[in-house]
Amino acid sequence: MDSERILTQLRAEGYQVAPSYEAADLVVVNTCGFIDAAVDESLDSIGEALEQNGRVIVTGCLGARPERILERHPRVLKVTGPQAYEQVVSAVHEHLPPPHDPFLDLVPPQGVRLTPRHYAYLKIAEGCNNRCSFCIIPAMRGRLASRPIDEVLQEAERLTAAGVKELLVISQDTSAYGADLRYARRRWREREHETRFIDLARALGELGVWVRLHYVYPYPHVDAVIPLMAERRVLPYLDVPFQHGSPAVLKRMRRPAHAEDTLARIRAWRRDCPDLTLRSSFIVGFPGETEAEFAELLGWLDEAQLDRVGCFKYSPVEGAAANALPHPVPAELQQERYARFMERAARISARRLAARVGQRLRVLVDEVSADAALARSAAEAPDIDGVVRIVRNGGALPGTGEWADVEIVAADVYDLTGRLTGNYGEAAGSH
Repeated sequence: MDSERILTQLRAEGYQVAPSYEAADLVVVNTCGFIDAAVDESLDSIGEALEQNGRVIVTGCLGARPERILERHPRVLKVTGPQAYEQVVSAVHEHLPPPHDPFLDLVPPQGVRLTPRHYAYLKIAEGCNNRCSFCIIPAMRGRLASRPIDEVLQEAERLTAAGVKELLVISQDTSAYGADLRYARRRWREREHETRFIDLARALGELGVWVRLHYVYPYPHVDAVIPLMAERRVLPYLDVPFQHGSPAVLKRMRRPAHAEDTLARIRAWRRDCPDLTLRSSFIVGFPGETEAEFAELLGWLDEAQLDRVGCFKYSPVEGAAANALPHPVPAELQQERYARFMERAARISARRLAARVGQRLRVLVDEVSADAALARSAAEAPDIDGVVRIVRNGGALPGTGEWADVEIVAADVYDLTGRLTGNYGEAAGSH
């Protein structure tokens, strides 16, 4: 999303996107600085850009710690922090003045996007008010700063008018949306809406496209969105970062809503919306995690029966409060617990996917090859979840960005296989 905003502004001023380092007059590297692995990857990317091009501007989360970048790559032209869009553009102006005629290359109303034409990320806020002990996002990106609801909905309208069929709603804490604005009221489509999570979900549901909600903390008010999912006004899919199943570990993590009975919430959500898909991410090997606490996590996972699960081994982050916690978990034990967790999650995934064999689903096609198409149903988000593989069975395959109706005929641990059951194309009723 940050890269798209920078690209949109630069394209509006007449700059072109080069296909390679060699063809570029200047390189802008957008970095991540959350965990050590991401920092190393960002620093490697900067080094590659310097080696291949030599004229590099660095922005993004790692830019909040410029000394870390300049220590390894003193030749970069400029370092800016996260959300510093104007500073990035100013740095580009300084080192590569804009073309004389900025009207030669018009930018489409929806801006420049890096995703395929048929889906787009819709960022509704920056920053975060939580103080999780393993995280430094508030220090890097600041406190929660929500976009007014009319601004978000107008962008969503522009995207759908440009052919987007799926909106992926993102922020650092989606369910806290609007709290910083005291849920300010704004007009959209001749009605007033509060800048609030549930109002946003309800309004996006009027656009006739898939609406997928990511990074939703399990606050009590999230319950209100489940009826919208049951009615198919938004996709029956929730991405909830639970992070652990042990109350003691969650307390050390300083997780919001850690005292909530999340298993009871999950049961209630599935009671009201039986085909709800739940995805989450977890951390194993957090400082002080005992074998008993890890066993609590596995037991929680068994009971929760989440559909899609990601897992990370705890990694110290410079500046995070968790670094001061006693009893770090050795790397070998972290790896052993990671393997056990993923084995358990894989068994759950395989069982849940096997239960979908025989279902008929509406899917959205992401990619087409000579003998198959890769698609997603309401239960799969792009890049992070599995896929529905549509095998050619004599007829033509649907094209990228088209809807298709399939019957699920096979399942493995993470993916499904389907066969076409009817027509496809621009048909309505994509929910």
